[in-house]
Amino acid sequence: MAVLKPKYAILDETDSGLDIDALRAVARGMWRVARSGTGVILITHYQRILKFVKPSKGLETTPLDR
Repeated sequence: MAVLKPKYAILDETDSGLDIDALRAVARGMWRVARSGTGVILITHYQRILKFVKPSKGLETTPLDR
């Protein structure tokens, strides 16, 4: 992503199957890309990556059958 310098990056379940060290590396990479001016949209089913990523804006969806 850093080479292409997109306006937006959509990351869909990038934390799937990663161990804790890999999660940290992904979070650092996302931070660098976002810091360079790219908007990052992170889609995840798990909260564990959110320990390493501080969102500037967030949208949480819930199941309709609650």
